[in-house]
Amino acid sequence: MRSNQESVTLIRRAALAKLNLYLHVLGRREDGYHLLDSLVAFADIADVVTARPGPALSLEVTGPFASGLQESVSENLIWRAATALARRAGIEPRAALALEKNLPVASGIGGGSSDAAAALKALGELWRLDLGERQFRGLAESLGADVPVCLFGEPAWIGGIGEAVAPAPPLPPCSVVLVNPGLSLATPAVFKMRAGAFSDPARFEAAPADAAALASLLETRRNDLTPAALALAPEISEVLRALEAEAGALLARMSGSGATCFALFADEGASRGSARRLKAAHPGWWVAVGKLL
Repeated sequence: MRSNQESVTLIRRAALAKLNLYLHVLGRREDGYHLLDSLVAFADIADVVTARPGPALSLEVTGPFASGLQESVSENLIWRAATALARRAGIEPRAALALEKNLPVASGIGGGSSDAAAALKALGELWRLDLGERQFRGLAESLGADVPVCLFGEPAWIGGIGEAVAPAPPLPPCSVVLVNPGLSLATPAVFKMRAGAFSDPARFEAAPADAAALASLLETRRNDLTPAALALAPEISEVLRALEAEAGALLARMSGSGATCFALFADEGASRGSARRLKAAHPGWWVAVGKLL
């Protein structure tokens, strides 16, 4: 398979923050991986991945959280995505990649997985590849459990260990405030700490009419990893209390394996006011405001 980059200068893709609006742990496989049921949505708060033609594969990382990526370049998910895609296409991996790291690292909002998905999309266009959805999805699954849903990029149900992705009903307009207390949490450590009974699936069929209806549905669901994350990082409880106390907040919850939490708002002005107050009261916290997509 050949590629043609002559007319391409720069391709830019947003690596959106992934939010688990609820996350139920249904069981555990013999290999130790947990079976999940979760409603995933994306916010317009994002890392940015860019790709341009280059004589060889390179990756530059900048942004406020660049220093949090301690691994070598060859271990970065973007690099792994690029080499896997080139290998599948039968071409040399030639591209100058850049990552603007705006999302906290290891924070429960799928930053690395979303970066990898954005890189696959950008490089697929840069290299003018036509591999088909099945091959792209297979590549995503090989890179990590969260990469397939990030490649999908729309509200979705996830099942299995994260690889089973299905479209969810449309979600109503919502504003969202994300808060991280300055902590990274390793997902395997949180799952290892999880204890107690397993949950049932909790999917729904009808699209919520508005933000309040969505919050009402989510109130009867939960994030089963929250107790384990709190045991490892008690600071998360302060974040949740702060979000719950904000005027206009319809729901406050931890995302993924933490430590980032979010609050849903019906009113954009209320969410922006909340973000300002939280930044002023907690200067050490990462606070971002945006919309669900």
